[in-house]
Amino acid sequence: MECKDILNLIAIIVIPIVAVLIGQHLQNRAEIRKDKMHIFKVLMTSRIYGWTQESVHCLNIIDIVFSDDKKVRNAWKDLYDKYCVKNPDEVQLKKIQNAQYKLLETIAKSLGYKDKVTWETIQNPYIPDGMIRQQQEQAASRQAYNDILLNMQHMIPKNNKVDENNEH
Repeated sequence: MECKDILNLIAIIVIPIVAVLIGQHLQNRAEIRKDKMHIFKVLMTSRIYGWTQESVHCLNIIDIVFSDDKKVRNAWKDLYDKYCVKNPDEVQLKKIQNAQYKLLETIAKSLGYKDKVTWETIQNPYIPDGMIRQQQEQAASRQAYNDILLNMQHMIPKNNKVDENNEH
């Protein structure tokens, strides 16, 4: 066998293996970016709606998905520490909000949106007036429903035993 034949044989064996490894690496990177984008989108929309199960889920997986990004994990740790304050006052609530915005800004930079997603963009979500009214009406309806249930609870006797004299 000549040297050329050996090189051809090696190329036939090695090139497909290398191609598979490179393809898998690129696929893994794309999947991680997709996960990071999902977290970013959910947290950006939660600025409008407040807490959702999905936004809490996303916060809880930041350390995994952004394991390669210390700045994002530090911004999340700072926000988490602020969330742990019991009965926060107005000043602490403002600090929490700023830490939320800082986390979003840090994630945006990590994803390459340094100049596209600005601090101003993050602080000013679009919320239509009709949506705000609808949310307020729903909250008022829930409160009225809870009030009715509470009043009904006071009307129902606590002792469910029937008076023995009234049984006959």
